[in-house]
Order: sequence, then C-alpha cells, then structure tokens
Amino acid sequence: MASLPDIEKGGRDGKEGSEVPLLEKKDDSNRLYMVFLSSAIAVCGSFAFGSTVGYSSPAQSPIMEELGLSYSQYSIFGSILTIGAMIGALTCGTIADAIGRKGAMRLSSMICTAGLMAIYVAKGPNMLYLGRFLSGYSVGILSYVIPVFVGEITPNKLRGAIGSSNQLFIVAGLSTSYVVGAFAGWRTLALCGLAPCVLLFFGLFLIPESPRWLAMSRQEKEFEAALRILRGPQADISEEADLIKENVTSLRLLPKVTVMHLFDKANIRAVIISVGLMAFQQLVGINGIVYYSNYIFQSAGFNPTVGSILFAVIQVIVSAGTAILIDRTGRRPLLLMSASGLLLGSLLIAMSFFLKAHELAIHLVPHLAIIGVLVYIAFFSIGMGAGPWLIMSEVFTLHIKGLGGGLVTFMNWFGSWLVSYTFNFLMLWSSSGTFFLYASMCLLAIIFIFKMIPETKGRTLEEIHASLTSN
Repeated sequence: MASLPDIEKGGRDGKEGSEVPLLEKKDDSNRLYMVFLSSAIAVCGSFAFGSTVGYSSPAQSPIMEELGLSYSQYSIFGSILTIGAMIGALTCGTIADAIGRKGAMRLSSMICTAGLMAIYVAKGPNMLYLGRFLSGYSVGILSYVIPVFVGEITPNKLRGAIGSSNQLFIVAGLSTSYVVGAFAGWRTLALCGLAPCVLLFFGLFLIPESPRWLAMSRQEKEFEAALRILRGPQADISEEADLIKENVTSLRLLPKVTVMHLFDKANIRAVIISVGLMAFQQLVGINGIVYYSNYIFQSAGFNPTVGSILFAVIQVIVSAGTAILIDRTGRRPLLLMSASGLLLGSLLIAMSFFLKAHELAIHLVPHLAIIGVLVYIAFFSIGMGAGPWLIMSEVFTLHIKGLGGGLVTFMNWFGSWLVSYTFNFLMLWSSSGTFFLYASMCLLAIIFIFKMIPETKGRTLEEIHASLTSN
C-alpha cells in the first residue's frame, strides 16, 4: 500500500487525486476521522473565500483616507475581484483535472497569499488592483474545487452535511471580515486573511487526494491507498473500489471531452440543473440585499454596525442548521423552502419601498424593510446559498466535471457581477420595482426547482449520474 507521502507526490506521474462516489459503510468514528479532517482542511479555503470577498466593505473608508483614493478608484478595487474570479472560473476545471483537487487548492492558497500581501504593502491604487485581482482569481478556483473535493471523498449519508460546510465557512469568513474590520486597520485585516490560506497550504500535506481523481488519472496504487485512508484500516473497500473502477473504465471509453459534449443528450440535464440553479442563486438579488442592508438598517434607526453583525450572525446560525438538516430533509425541500422564503423577503422589502414612495403607512416602512432583509438572508442561507454548489458537485460525471464545473462557476461569478452592476441603475428606475423584479426571479426559481431538480439525498454519485443520463 502506498504511504501518505506517496499519495502526496501522486506516484510516478507526479499527479494527485481522482473522483468517484464513495459507498456507505458502517458508522465508525475512527473510519470517518480522515474524512472530517480532510473536509475541515479543505473548508479553510472556503473561509479564505468569504474573508476575501468581505474585505472591501470594512476596508473602504480607511483605504480611501490613507491612500487618497477616489470613489471611482475604490469601485475598481472592489469590482476587480469579480473579474479575477470569472477568469479563475474559466480555468478552474482544467487546473483541477490536470494537477488534482489538492494541487488546485494549494495553488489557490499561494495565489491568494500573494494577492493579500500585495494589498498589505500597497502604496497606491495599482498594487491594490493587482492584489485584489489575484485574490479574485484564487477565489474563482476555490469556489469550484472545494465542493468537488469534499463531494468526492464523503460517504453518501454525510455528503450533504459535510458539503454544506463549504457555505458555512464562506459565511463565517465574511462575518469575520466584518467584525475584525470594525476594529482593525485595513493592512492588519489583509494580514488576518493570510491565516486560512496558510492553514490550507500546510494542511493539504496531511490528507490524501480524492480517490476518484487518482483512479481517473490511472494511479491505481495511490487510488486504493487514498480510499483505504479515508475509509479506515478495518473497512472493506472492495465494493466501493470496484464501483469506482467500473465507472472510470466506462468513462475512459468515451471520446475526449469538448465544450460541445456538455450539450449531448447524456450531459445536458446536468448542465441545465447546475447552470440554472447557479443563475437563480444570483438573479434572486442576493448582492442587492447585501449591498443595501446597511442603508435599510440606517433608515430604520438601527446602528448599521450592529445590523451588519446581526446580518452575519443569522447567516452563520442558519447555515450551520442547514448542514445538520440537509441529509435528513433532502436537497429539494430545502431549496423549495429557501426560494419561497426569498420570495416573501423580497416582497416585504418591495412593499416597504412602495409604501414609502406613496407616503402610505410610513410607520410600517422601516419594520417591513428590516423584517424583509432578515427573512431574506435567513432563507437564502437555508438552501440557495449552499444548495447550488452541492448539487453541482453531485450531478456531473468525472469526465465532464472539469468543463461543466468551470461553466457553472463562471455563471455564478458572472451573475454576481451582473446583479452588482445593474443594482444601482434599477434602484434609480424604481426602488420597489427592483425588489418586485427580484421577487419574480424567486417565483421562477421555485418553478425551476420543482420541475427540474432531482433529489440526490442518500444516493451514490454513480446512481445520480445514471438517473440523469437515462432520462
């Protein structure tokens, strides 16, 4: 059997990992230890993702004051992360397939570290732009590879719960940026962002690669060793290993994947499910809510700092609850509940603006707005936050996962940019109309989820793939 250092090196090819679903075994805390450790190390990248995205909000005033940036210059600094993330999304699948899931995470941690250091030493806008772009590029890769890695190493009964920890740690990273940024300087905040990157980089030396990626990369010895480490020394891995090998063997008989293969009959349903969910995750207006929350809290007489912390705490608590529930209730019920709650929250906010514009029931306006924001963010965290990433990691077969996952991740970041870019224009057009528009997107999301999204709870990845390709 290969040792962990052998797996780290990736055998004679110098590659690292693999993909394929893992069968359920008996509940055994010793057996699951490495699964939990591997996932915990991977989601350090999720924390880095969240803290990087959240950096620009608390850092705005101190950076503008110290470096003398204009609003337009800071807007470039804030938005260039999304540009970097979209480019990272276009390359993430190729990178993860070429150097492994661990290799992609390690590369991202180094790029993110370089980006944060560039921000820390910046004396002017150009270095800030470079640092923010590099950070965005790394986040674009991490947003794809972490849910894929966690989905590939986790047993069926825990895949939803452990997979949802990705969103939980993204939210925790965001919250930490807001809280630390309220008390620390912007350079110190950049240095704090290095901690999860360092933990991810060194932690990856302690865990095995994804067995599925190793099998797909023809590293048979390393594949079995990695699966043995993840399932425990006493576990019988023969059935699971045979299933993975059988799946990989059938995939190797297929022609080399091109973009057009995503639209084949065998793959199109997975593409529609993943791209559709990711598009709706953004088009329901989450970035508009995040950007406008401070104004809503201020207009209601709330301290915006307290409001932001409350906003963040709700996200963390509900995301943690989702991780506990998702393997019991299933993906579809939580997604439907989430989209329905988003519809309610959007309507409450829209009504508050409508009443304010027509000077009706003015005393109700701030209360409707605050309740709407808190309802919206709570229900987003229940399903539409984690769900699309989890579903994406489950529905694509190994041979198209790189291309398909890259497309889905790009859609997420493009949607994020689109909503962010259009939000102020829409608000100038009509404040209430903006949130009625988002409410209509929530309604369409409910219909899409009901009609298109299969239940994947408790099924192996191979079973999920077979059901999608046979319909």
